[in-house]
Amino acid sequence: MKHYRLLFAFMAAFLAFSCTGQQGGTDGDGTDGPDAGTEIKILSDRSSVIRNPMTGWVMYVSADADPSYFDTEFYVSALGKNVKVRDYASCFYVRTGWKDFNPELGKYFWDDPDSKLYRLWQRGQELGLPMAFRVVVDGRDQGENTPEWVFEKGAQYWLENPDKFTDRKVPNVLDETWREWYETFIEAFAEKFNDPDKIAFIDGYGLGKWGEGHNVCYEGLEPISWDDDGNVKEYAGVVSDNTPEYKENTMKWITGLYSRCFTKVPLVINYHRQIGHPRSTGAQAQPDSEHLLQIAIDNGYCLRADSFGMLNQDWGYNDWEREFVKRWNYKLPIILEGGYVIDNDGHQSGMEGDGYHTPAEVRKGEFDEGKAALVNMMDFRTGGEVRSWFEEAFTYVEQFIYDGGYRFYPDRVSVPPTVALGDDVSVSSRWVNLGWGYCPVNLRQWDYKYKLAYALLDMKTEKPLYEFVDEKADLSKWLNDAPVRCNMDISMKKVPVGAYIWAVGIVDMTKVNENGTHVTGLNLSVNKDYLTQEGWVKVTDVRVE
Repeated sequence: MKHYRLLFAFMAAFLAFSCTGQQGGTDGDGTDGPDAGTEIKILSDRSSVIRNPMTGWVMYVSADADPSYFDTEFYVSALGKNVKVRDYASCFYVRTGWKDFNPELGKYFWDDPDSKLYRLWQRGQELGLPMAFRVVVDGRDQGENTPEWVFEKGAQYWLENPDKFTDRKVPNVLDETWREWYETFIEAFAEKFNDPDKIAFIDGYGLGKWGEGHNVCYEGLEPISWDDDGNVKEYAGVVSDNTPEYKENTMKWITGLYSRCFTKVPLVINYHRQIGHPRSTGAQAQPDSEHLLQIAIDNGYCLRADSFGMLNQDWGYNDWEREFVKRWNYKLPIILEGGYVIDNDGHQSGMEGDGYHTPAEVRKGEFDEGKAALVNMMDFRTGGEVRSWFEEAFTYVEQFIYDGGYRFYPDRVSVPPTVALGDDVSVSSRWVNLGWGYCPVNLRQWDYKYKLAYALLDMKTEKPLYEFVDEKADLSKWLNDAPVRCNMDISMKKVPVGAYIWAVGIVDMTKVNENGTHVTGLNLSVNKDYLTQEGWVKVTDVRVE
């Protein structure tokens, strides 16, 4: 406290001649604000990792990994030391088969503390990293994804290579039996995990190859390419006159299911020109792709793409995705999954296939693409993929922390140093978003739950005693390079005589302390000397007389 008092005594003296009264700007509605007393400048923190929902780095974790994977570290030459990947992440992401979530009828990973998925989720909770996930159901290229017990119940499926891979079953996503058991699973999952403290976001489509939403099978499989000896090289889903109807039916069903069950957790879908189609490749978008994505958006989904920086026109990220996402900037948050570097036998290298020459070039390519799309989140993929970020492209890791997503701080706060008992006062704060993204309080699942608030803190404990919520301020409008001044008139009639600390912060309206004040909901990009343990920004002392 002593350091805090000296700091503000110096700042008040330095600023008194020029920072008294209103400093211009507008409130949340664009109108000039009233005089709010002495204006204090707040120092920002531009470089620290600040964890907040729907912004920052995503740490990928394999469902087969041991919890010790969270301790993965790499040497960063620019820092001259080893760092842990997890210390740079806001959440962790698991993309795995339905069978890992629900291995037996009526049995789920959260009922088995010894299961790998439970141990990963539990370790993430201990580290303050909520889980994000995608449920994969198609068995091609990966093995069993839909659990065998579902097929034993009579669900239809196809085999791409029955002579070689009898476990790689491709479910008929139109089949009523398959849908019935999938719905049962998602409903059970939501009953346990419809909680933003546990789940960061849900990649809620998961059909087709790798769950990426392309090569989805509605009417079986058919060969589409052959080798020189006439042997089939590749199969894909059957395309027929019924395909558009099946695609729409399936999109409405699965996004409606997730939307109905997960009412508090953000949902995302891979925006791709072949979304829901029985084929994977093609430079031209399907004529109904935008319509299908609009169905998901209408069901409360935001956007994610699995191919940022991958420039192959047939299957990578091309002009269709770039133009589509522009129309949703500052309306929906965008999540980036980047290209891959590591070569696998029989799989085109993301590096060579896209014209890159080094892993650092791949990372720069996806970073630049992400910046152009104003993404809120970027990814650290598993294994050797994440290594390149830290050992060869750490400058982009830091740059996204500094400039990506949303990053709020109040650079100026005006509050009166004394208040007459029972009086009304005016307060004001100007907010800056240091990031290129936006805070998606407009999401259906959030319903504007994060609000600007002022508080009177206890002088000793620095806990909020009285709180005043600004209902007008809309955080989704706080954009980069456009500071917003928010003004508010406050009634002090319920505040007794005494000494307090003025504070400002962002509260979560769904979480309440014992005394009726709200829990702070977002971490702010503010110098640590200003912050209380609970995340309030201390402004100055005040006396109610």
